[in-house]
Amino acid sequence: MTLLDDDDHVFAAARPMLLGLAYRLLGSRADAEDAVQDTWLKWRAAATDAVDNPGGWLTTVCTRRCIDMMRSAHRSRVEYVGNWLPEPLPTAADDGVSLASSLTTAFLLVLERLTPKERAAYLLHEVFDVSYAETARTLQMEEVGCRKLVSRARGHVEQARVRHVTPRERQEELLAAFEAAVVGGHTGRLAALLASDVELQVDSGGKVAALRDTLRGREAVLAFVRDTLHRVGGTLVWEAPDLNGARAGPAGSGRQHARRRLVRLRRARRRDRHLHHAQPRQAGRARMMTP
Repeated sequence: MTLLDDDDHVFAAARPMLLGLAYRLLGSRADAEDAVQDTWLKWRAAATDAVDNPGGWLTTVCTRRCIDMMRSAHRSRVEYVGNWLPEPLPTAADDGVSLASSLTTAFLLVLERLTPKERAAYLLHEVFDVSYAETARTLQMEEVGCRKLVSRARGHVEQARVRHVTPRERQEELLAAFEAAVVGGHTGRLAALLASDVELQVDSGGKVAALRDTLRGREAVLAFVRDTLHRVGGTLVWEAPDLNGARAGPAGSGRQHARRRLVRLRRARRRDRHLHHAQPRQAGRARMMTP
């Protein structure tokens, strides 16, 4: 086996972890793929025979590239019209991206509240079990400062993190109620599952017209489903994949095949209180996702 073959094997073994890390940092599969590709190019150009810890080297390069991309993305999102939501990720066939609990939309939105370095430090140490010493080297800081950074990030995450996990049966019930409302215009079952102060956030992905502000209140949300989504309900084809560690119901329209939507419901107290309706940055099909 040649040195180039060895390099390919080392990178291939590390790629699933790098992709999982990059997606959690960036909230976009396409951007994560770009970061991993950039890491591969630097790996191919490096004197790899002098690298003592290839896995650590690759993690460092990928993390630093993601931090640069996050800083650039933050500037872009300041001018982003409406809400921004993480791009949906299929988790049934995700090329080895594991740890589904840290892939949920709610968790990724919590990470969005952290600074780029806080997010990287938290994910490396708390999710991917990288030592403080190695995390500090990756972030080019002292270990003492790294420990404080992780602690601060952990505090923010624990304060805001959604702890409730909706059972699979409940997810199926929500999907069925949403489908009945969109396709048939029957909102009674969905109304019974939503809290009175439910909120709906819509992400157009910069592709189509969409609500810019968060929609609040059960009646307002049901009216949006009945009066807006139901108008195209008859053209949709429903399936049920897993996205971001939860059940989802995608719908593809023949006339609007390039569109994709994600609706996420998060349960609070005894009824569901948050819905996220996303138009991801890449073309696809409509998706409705439970917590």
